[in-house]
Amino acid sequence: MIIFLYGPDTYRSRKKLEEIIAAYKKVRKNGLNFFDAKLAEFEDFWREVATTSMFKEKKLIILTNLFSGKLFKEEFFKNKKEIAESEDTFVIFEEDKILAADSLFKYLKKNVKTQEFELLTGQKLNSWTKKETELSGAIIEKDALDELINFVGSDLWRLSNEIKKLAALKKGSKIEKKDVEKNVDANIETKIFQTIDAIASRSKGKALRLIMEHLEKGDRPAYLLAMINFQMRNILTVKELIEKGTPFYDILRITKLNQFVVKKSYEQANKFSFLEIKKIYRRLFEVDCDIKSGFIAADAALDLLIEESG
Repeated sequence: MIIFLYGPDTYRSRKKLEEIIAAYKKVRKNGLNFFDAKLAEFEDFWREVATTSMFKEKKLIILTNLFSGKLFKEEFFKNKKEIAESEDTFVIFEEDKILAADSLFKYLKKNVKTQEFELLTGQKLNSWTKKETELSGAIIEKDALDELINFVGSDLWRLSNEIKKLAALKKGSKIEKKDVEKNVDANIETKIFQTIDAIASRSKGKALRLIMEHLEKGDRPAYLLAMINFQMRNILTVKELIEKGTPFYDILRITKLNQFVVKKSYEQANKFSFLEIKKIYRRLFEVDCDIKSGFIAADAALDLLIEESG
């Protein structure tokens, strides 16, 4: 069986992925595996597909970045029917944009269980923000909610992070507009790039200091790891295009990222070798898998990642 999770709202799609993993781990101790199609060889994936557990346990195999790994994707498409008919469960988790005309995308949409996660806007975004605030033990006034959404937009990763910060600050009292204006950082993306700059410069001490500044302001380790992962994925994508000799404005057109993100990713891609970027991105993938598997806490994983980067 294949479950296909995709769409630009990676916060909700990841939450769904975590629900699937948690449900699997409640009834089975083994058989959970992760593959990143941009980094793994299809032969290793296929070996796992073909291997039968000695305990007859059905496996759960998470496959990420399938649409970004060209060779892996081609082999997957050739063997799609056999994979779909397997007794094991395969979750295809895709965070990158997918072309509607893609043959594999069309097949998955038609033949397997799919769930698309569009960005929340308007009343749906307002309702989600209000509910998330209540789950964090706080109440938010309407003008404060409007201001928070105005500052952050549809980025649920950041919205969730800012809500938890504000809820902890107010300790049960109402969140007001002035609280949002005073405590919500409008430059979080810039600061994440500064942290990656420190990693690129092999300045482990500076990177750790910047991480500590985030934590002291209330940013959660899981959020910081998600942001670093997002930016490193952008850097890897831009580096691949640079290696092909793609001009800057064509990179802007192909990636469809905003100009600031492409500019910073372009600058940082030139500070790393291609192998270094892949190594860090692979480590981020491994750390993410370890967190989902329950092997390591997000704060410890964040420290380990910085220590290993120096």
